[in-house]
Amino acid sequence: MTVFRTIKHQIRHLFIALQRVIKYVVQAVTKIFAPTDDQYPAIGVQPFTGDSADKKKQNH
Repeated sequence: MTVFRTIKHQIRHLFIALQRVIKYVVQAVTKIFAPTDDQYPAIGVQPFTGDSADKKKQNH
């Protein structure tokens, strides 16, 4: 009976390991395809306020 008990015990540990691997993969896939949770402010498009390039000052 001990042989059957050890085989049953090993099969049980195999299924537990398989469940952990599946859970790990599912969590990764869920994180990849989940909606973003970024907290960026909705500020829209900002106008350009810098200096434009002057063609006379370029050294080409």
